[in-house]
Formats: sequence, C-alpha cells, structure tokens
Amino acid sequence: MGLTCYNNYVKINSCTFVDSNPDLVLSTVFGYKNFRPLQKAVIESVLAKKDTLVIMPTGGGKSLCYQIPALILKGITVVVSPLISLMSNQVASLEKHGIHSVFLNSSLEWKEYLKAADEIKKGFVKIIYVSPEGLATSRIRDLLFEGNLEISCITIDEAHCVSEWGHDFRPDYLEIFSFRKMFPKATMVALTATATEQVKKDIIKNLGLKKPEIFTTSFDRGNIFLEVQPKKSGESQVIEFLKNHKDESGIIYCTSRKQVDELFASLKKKGFSVLNYHAGLPDATRTEHQQLFIEDKIKIIVATVAFGMGIDKPNVRFVINFDLPKSIEEYYQEIGRAGRDGNLAWALLLYSYADVHKIRYFFDDMADPAKAAEKLKSMVKFASGGECRRKNLLNYFGETFAPGENYNKDFCCDICSKGALPLVDMTVPVQKFLCCILRTKSRFGATYIIEVLLGSHNKRILENGHNMISTFSIGHELSKDDWGDLVNVLLEHEYIMRVGEYKVLELTDKGRDVLITREKILLPFEIHKKSNIKPLPKSGKPQYIIHKKKRSSDF
Repeated sequence: MGLTCYNNYVKINSCTFVDSNPDLVLSTVFGYKNFRPLQKAVIESVLAKKDTLVIMPTGGGKSLCYQIPALILKGITVVVSPLISLMSNQVASLEKHGIHSVFLNSSLEWKEYLKAADEIKKGFVKIIYVSPEGLATSRIRDLLFEGNLEISCITIDEAHCVSEWGHDFRPDYLEIFSFRKMFPKATMVALTATATEQVKKDIIKNLGLKKPEIFTTSFDRGNIFLEVQPKKSGESQVIEFLKNHKDESGIIYCTSRKQVDELFASLKKKGFSVLNYHAGLPDATRTEHQQLFIEDKIKIIVATVAFGMGIDKPNVRFVINFDLPKSIEEYYQEIGRAGRDGNLAWALLLYSYADVHKIRYFFDDMADPAKAAEKLKSMVKFASGGECRRKNLLNYFGETFAPGENYNKDFCCDICSKGALPLVDMTVPVQKFLCCILRTKSRFGATYIIEVLLGSHNKRILENGHNMISTFSIGHELSKDDWGDLVNVLLEHEYIMRVGEYKVLELTDKGRDVLITREKILLPFEIHKKSNIKPLPKSGKPQYIIHKKKRSSDF
C-alpha cells in the first residue's frame, strides 16, 4: 500500500485505498474487526453512488459510514458539520489514523486557511470539514469549484438541522442544496441521530436527495436507565445521585450559564471532580475543560447544551438533566452521550412545572412558536406521564417498544422498576381548579389560575378583582409545582383544554360534567408537598384509568 510522508507524519496516500474493500479499510485503517449493525449496508449504498439517509442513535458509528467511502471513492468528501469543536475532534481523530483531513471555519487564521487551501488544491486532502455558514460563502465555493476538484461525496452531519421541526434548526443548512447543484455527480449522505417522520421528509426535500436509500436503526438505547424525579431541591438531588455513582464519569446539563456556574461552584466546594462548560467561557478554557473531561482527568462536566455534540467518550456513565429540555429530540441527544461503550448507564431528569413556564416564556422569540409548543408538549408528556418512559420515547420516533427475551424491566425506567403511579382521589383539587377557571371567565392561562388558587397578591390579580372571588387562596393543599403537574394531567385526561393564541384554559364537556355530577375523580398522581391527600390502597393488580382517544392540546 502506498504511503507518503507528509508534514513529518506517515500519511495514507490519497489513492491508497481507492476501489478497495470496506472490510480491509475497517481493519487496516481503523483497527476494527467487525462492522456495527447497518454500517456496511450504508457504506455499500454510498459506494454505489446512491443518495443515502442514515438515522442512527448517538454512538452508533455514523462517522465510519462516510469516512470509509471517502477513502475508497476517488476525489474528495466534503462534510458539512455544525460545530467547530466537532470538526476539530473529527480531524484530530482522522489524523491519528493516518488520514489527512482539514476543516475550514472561522477559527482558522488567514495563514492557516491558505495552507489548508493549498493542500486541498494539491490533492493531499481526502476529507474536508466545513460549517454550513462557511459552505454558503463564495470564498469556499470558489476554492472547491474553480480548483477543478473532484467532489465524490457531500456528507451532511446532524442533518436534522435542515428541518424546522429539528431541535437545532440552522437556516444555512438550506444552502447545501445549491452547493450540490455545483457538483451534480456527487453522492449525498445525510446523517442524524434524531428524526421523526416529519424531519425525515424535510431532510429529503430540503437537501434534494434523489430517491435516497433510507437506513434506520432502533432508537432504543437499552443500556440506559431512564429516570424522572420531581425537582424538589435540585442541588441536593444531584448530590445524592453523585454519591451513588462515585468516581463515575458524567455530564450534568443546565439550561442557563448562570445555573451551570452555580451548580459547578457548589459541587466543587463539596469536593467533587468537576468543571464547567458554556459559551460564556473563553474558547481556550472551553477547549481545556473538554479535553480534561475526555482524558478522565476530571469526572464531571456541568454544561449547557453547547457541550457534547461529537464528543467521543465511551465511558460516560450518567447524564443528568437539571432542567427540562425543550424537546424530546434534545433530550435524546443528550442522554445518548452516556453508555457508548455498551455498559450500563443512567439518565436522570429533574422535572418541575416551573421549567415548563420558563421555556414557554421564550416562545415569542422563536421562529415558529406553535412548533416549539408542540415539541414541549411531547417533552412534558414524557416527564409527567405514568407509562413506561422507554415506550413513550420510542413512540415519539415512530418505533414500537418490543422487549426481547433478555428484557429486564428493573433496568428499563423508574416507572417499570417502581410500578405505575398510584391512583389518588383528586376530586377536591380538581373541582377547585375547574371552578377557578369558571370564576375567572375562562380568560387566563394555567399560571394565573394557580396564582389565584394560592392567594397571590400580584398586581394583575388585584386589578382584575380576583382576590375577591370564592376560589381565591383555597388551593394550599398543593404546591405550585403540584398544581402545575395537575394541569398537565387534566389536559391529558381532557378535563380542560388550551384555546386561542394566548393558550387560555377552558373546560371541556367532560370537565363541566364532573362539576355537575360531583363524581369522584381518581388520577395517577404523585404529590410532592406534604398534604392530607393520600393514594388509594393498592390492589394486587396495577390500577389504570381508561379514557377515550385524546384530542390535541397545546402547552
């Protein structure tokens, strides 16, 4: 095999593996004996020059699906990647395997860019990584087009970013279609870990995939235990969890930079091996913290969602979501960073109604608030629902949960290991909530109704005179978070619905009926505040409430 000395390193010549066998490349270059499920089929599709869409869970080996064809096909593979850190990691990994690759992004100094451009023109480079924003520029397009380069493959990593239904929509991804027109003979490969049916359709349409071969592996990460806890004292709950996972590597996700820094400082003070990571830190600091985590020199990283994409660390044993993610897609991506080595791992989500309210506060600043609301609704259903969390998660991605012979329900999720939520007599709280909606003329959202029930004296309530109605300050048997959870249950069971632009609450016919009949209302519910409301005695069998098909309702 032809090898060449390049920049003082032994490099694989750009022609070394052209027209070679995928198995040979896998073993010789990457050191693996066998392909993972679907990898070889995907590679064969790309080598046959068919447009290909790959939906494969985080840690499933998507990178090899385009890296191996890049070595076998003549010409250059262009990889569109969303993050500078991701590109840097991928290039570093390829260089270790003797494959010369470069990235073109805003982090390069002008001299570095010229050097990379020169290497590309001379044919030294097999794989070029570029951001979608960079690919849209005339400088990079001219470099690739006017250099008379042969572009054999265009690969789009994190392809869900091309869809407005994806959890990280990037408008510049839409420019890839026009780039592909410049190289009509190039095969296009789209890769993602999370794609609903709608996202799949958007990827195919917006990228202009031509009769693509579609490969989908199961979304089920069976080695990850899924758990949701009501957020009572978040920091204490995290510490308790960490005590049970001593010396294990893990990621803790927070929504805000402030929360990241506060939790990091607290954990560090208590002696944990921990660092922080968010966009507010200097680039050099973020890089250092990331590397220390990857090298196991620190055990825990507290971070915003900016951390983790493309991080190849197989021994992450747990992921904690300190705050509610905005969507199932975001949640799935984050927990997917745990257990990549196939060993047991844990995903803990701390959930509170306050998180829901905080997320909804930013809807008006989003491109499509209705889509954001729909995604949040699914996330809330997952967090507050009483059925198997794995089943719920897989159903969201259009997959039916089919436990195999070796299925262990005790290592599935907290619902399966503990049993379904107990049925609780919630007649009085429900009646109070429904009556409060009526007393306020069905003109307000959940937060306002809860504040009336808890006796808030905020300016709006006083101006409306709702401190004088009969339902004012009568709801102290439940906490604010408990009331928030009850709202979600009442929506799910169709006692109330959200209507109009401002999502005000109204009673359904079913809700009006229970006020008239005064029937007992039993709901699967977990009360977090100390109260005199008790669960019903358990029988030998789990108790469930069967309802008619649900109508959609927005959160």
